[in-house]
Amino acid sequence: MENKIQLLNPDPSKKGAVIDHYKYEIVKETILNIIDERGTIAFKELMGEVAHQLSTSFDGSPSWYCTAVKLDLEARGIIKRMEGSKPQKLQMAEEK
Repeated sequence: MENKIQLLNPDPSKKGAVIDHYKYEIVKETILNIIDERGTIAFKELMGEVAHQLSTSFDGSPSWYCTAVKLDLEARGIIKRMEGSKPQKLQMAEEK
C-alpha cells in the first residue's frame, strides 16, 4: 500500500483530498520554491508555473494538484493569501 496524506482545507467545512505522499512532496516543493523565488505571485501564475515545471515528469494533472496542495499549505499556515488582492495573490506566511 502506498503512503498517502490527508490534505487540509482552510475552510473547516470542507475536507481535503487524500493523495500519494510522494506527489504531495513534489508539488509542495515546487510551489514553495516558486513563491520563495517570486516573493508574491498571483495564483493563476503559480498554477501555470507549476504546470510548466511538472508537465513532463508528473503523473496526474499538475494544476489540480497545485490547487489541492496550495489549499493544504494555506491551512497549515505555510503560505497565505494577501488580504484584499484580486486576483488572488500568495506569499510565504511570516515565521513565528
